[in-house]
Amino acid sequence: MSERKVLNKYFPPDFDPAAIPRRKQAKDAQHKVRLMTPYAMRCETCGEYIYKGKKFNARKETVEGETYYSIKIFRFYIKCPRCSAEITFKTDPKNTDYIAEHGASRNFEPWREERIAGEEKQLKKELEEENNPMKALENRTLDSKREMDILDALDEIRTRNARNERVDAGALLDKLVEEDELQEKTEEELVEEEDTKVAKAIFRDSVGISVRRAIQEQEPELDQLLSEEARSLSLPDFSTPIVKKRKILDFDTNLGIKKKSYVLENPPEISKTKTAPKSSTNSLVAKPLTNTTDSKSIPITSSLISLLGNYGSDSE
Repeated sequence: MSERKVLNKYFPPDFDPAAIPRRKQAKDAQHKVRLMTPYAMRCETCGEYIYKGKKFNARKETVEGETYYSIKIFRFYIKCPRCSAEITFKTDPKNTDYIAEHGASRNFEPWREERIAGEEKQLKKELEEENNPMKALENRTLDSKREMDILDALDEIRTRNARNERVDAGALLDKLVEEDELQEKTEEELVEEEDTKVAKAIFRDSVGISVRRAIQEQEPELDQLLSEEARSLSLPDFSTPIVKKRKILDFDTNLGIKKKSYVLENPPEISKTKTAPKSSTNSLVAKPLTNTTDSKSIPITSSLISLLGNYGSDSE
């Protein structure tokens, strides 16, 4: 069974490679290749934009009569994907780039324009130096001065880097923290100044005179806030408690029973002794109340009489 992929071929022992006839190809022969567009372009026929990197099946040929230091220059043919117009471009070994020839225009590229402008300026400078020796001397002086400035700047950068290497990281962080705190304090002071300005603008009367607000550490007393007329008035003393009087209930009055009042002709004097004679209760004579002006009459109820009788008894 033969191999799927034939890597080695059989050559007979009498094989002579010189006997193989060679094909004659024209110098302007074209080859089919697969390539990607090297730059963005726009078709001049239909206006279609072809971005950089789009793949095409192209035809390649060698440009006759054009070389750059014995380097061949190649030309490529592609077709527009929209209108199938032919587009050609060729290699540029001098600038390591490609040049648009026919069928499409290259899009604007700023970096490419800067490079071309720099090359033109350099070429113009070289032509001036060839024809004018004083101009060449002046240009060399400017170049030397520019180099000295570059060396001074480089030396300064090296010195700063060496100084930064010797700096302590902790001290540098502390310094940064102090700067941040100082910046915060300045911001707070600015805010306080703005608040003060706003307060001054608010606390002004109609005339324009600023009104000051008295700041006291302690609150004023009540007497200081009262006027002279209010001070002259006598205020009640709320320190002494108010005692409510108990209402004595008279059950007889509530029941609607009317009792006569009596007057004692000779009221007994209550002695300081504990005991009193039994006959004292018998000497009490109850008479109805009369309007007498000579002697003071004392109304006595039945409950009072019973109380006095119990006081003089021997049970106590």
